[in-house]
Parts: sequence; structure tokens; C-alpha cells
Amino acid sequence: MIKVEKAGFRFKDSGWIFRNHSFHLKTGETMAILGPNGRGKTTLLKSIIGLLKITQGKITKTCDIGVVHQYSQSPFSYNVIDMVIMGRARHLGMFSSPTAKDKNLALEALELLGLIGLKDREFSSLSGGEKQLVLIARAMASGCNCLILDEPASALDFKNQDIILKTLRDITHNKNMSVLFTTHYPQHALHIADKVLLMYSPDRYEFGAATEIMDDSHLKDLYRLDIQNVHFNCNGRDIHTVVPVFS
Repeated sequence: MIKVEKAGFRFKDSGWIFRNHSFHLKTGETMAILGPNGRGKTTLLKSIIGLLKITQGKITKTCDIGVVHQYSQSPFSYNVIDMVIMGRARHLGMFSSPTAKDKNLALEALELLGLIGLKDREFSSLSGGEKQLVLIARAMASGCNCLILDEPASALDFKNQDIILKTLRDITHNKNMSVLFTTHYPQHALHIADKVLLMYSPDRYEFGAATEIMDDSHLKDLYRLDIQNVHFNCNGRDIHTVVPVFS
């Protein structure tokens, strides 16, 4: 679905942001990209989407991509259904208006994510978690089979983080879609990701199964901080999470 081969990117007259990175994402898989601030996670996503042209290597995509960027406040007031219908824009001709089909697909996306009751609400009146879910619905209304999200749970409280993660997990399991996302939360990757890409430096990365490379040693090296994987039982469930050991 997405195959990246020895990809690299640098801005003109500056050093490499990343170089010789290779990984792949298959249908129905979830992949997380982790790394410290400024390591190039968002730049890599923009390269995959096509907003930036890689300096070296090759990126092959055999899928329709829906994108959920980090949210920034809109200067205009839209209701929720109109926000989701915007996901149909690439299917409309120049100066064309959305059709009944476009509206129905937007309503289906809202229904799938449990948001149909919000369709007439002003987007600006929603909570942070609700806004993020609406933006996911907008991407899904585009007809994509691969979602790419830049820090989808940033600035959300625990409850809304859980809602977003459960939604992404359900999408891959029930709709056979692929999900690629960046995150600053290793525990989120452990919770829903099949694969992870750890970006240590422009020339160094690690790619593989989340259960294999999300160990204390790799994460300590990634964040330059003591990290502990923790396992415990809660209400009969085996829980695996990650905690930093702050100095």
C-alpha cells in the first residue's frame, strides 16, 4: 500500500532532515512514527502525502490517502456536516457543488464514527476530541482506504485520547483500512500500532513490529531518558504501557 525506499529529504542549503529511510505499510495495518521534536516526523508525512518532494529515494503508493493534519482554528464558521462534505472536494469538478451522493457519504462517515447527532452543530462549538473525530470523518468521506494523521491525540485529555485510539483501531479492524500516524506517546503506539518507525537522527532509524522494538533500550536511546515498559493486570485485562522515569 505504501512503500518507502531509501527516502531522504533536505531543504536547499541545509542539512538532511532524514536520509535512507525505508519501511512499508500494508492494507489493514497501523503504523506509528515516533521521535523527539524536530526529528522530521511531520516532514516525512508531508513527503508521503506529496506536499514535499523527497530529495532521494522512492515512495510508492497504491492507495487513496485521507489526511488529518494537526488542527488549526478556521477563520470561518461551518457546521459539522459541511466540514465533512469538504472531504469530497477532490471528487468535484471546478465550480461544482456537492451532490446528494456527496452528502450521503458524509453522513455515512459521521454515522460510522458515532457523530450523526452533531451534524448540525457549529464545528467551533465542539470539544477538542469531537473536532478531531469530525476531521477523521472528513478524511474518510473522501473515499480513502489509508488514513494519515499528524499527532491525532495531541492536546487531548485521557478520555478523548482513548476515544481517538479506539476509533483508529476500529477503522483498521472493521473497514480494512490502513492507518499511519505520528505521536509523542509511545504508549499509543503500543496500544494500536502493528509497526513502528523510530527516528533517532537524520541517518539513523529503526523499523519493525511494535512488540519487538518498543523496548526499554530502544526508547531510552530515542528520547535520551530512562524509559520503563510496564505490564500489569487491570480488571482481568493484561495492560502494557510505557512510563518515563524523570530525574
